[in-house]
Amino acid sequence: MVRLLRFARNDKKMVTIDDFQKLDIRVGKIVKVEDFPEARKPSYKLTIDFGDEIGTKHSSAQLVDLYTKKELEGKLVLGVVNLEPRQIGPYVSEVLTIGVPNDDHHCILVVPDKDAKEGVRLY
Repeated sequence: MVRLLRFARNDKKMVTIDDFQKLDIRVGKIVKVEDFPEARKPSYKLTIDFGDEIGTKHSSAQLVDLYTKKELEGKLVLGVVNLEPRQIGPYVSEVLTIGVPNDDHHCILVVPDKDAKEGVRLY
């Protein structure tokens, strides 16, 4: 059984539910998408509405390879809203927009599969 657990966790330190709950992951709606030519890797600047409690936040995301600006506007996404802001070139990213890599290591957004209200928390 110990061997199975070691394999399942992929040699990463296990976390408790309390550790996981420290992350504040919310549903947001992308309301604005801009090119980010100053970024080292092709990226967009996203403005995301996380509802009344959190408000509007900014995020830099490497989505250029799989998404057009038009596809992204109005899209619901998941974002970690309680990370420290991160300076990316001349831009401050306030939110980590969540995605997973495809076979070519391009970002596929993690999104709700049904309509969800902006600002609701992942649980």
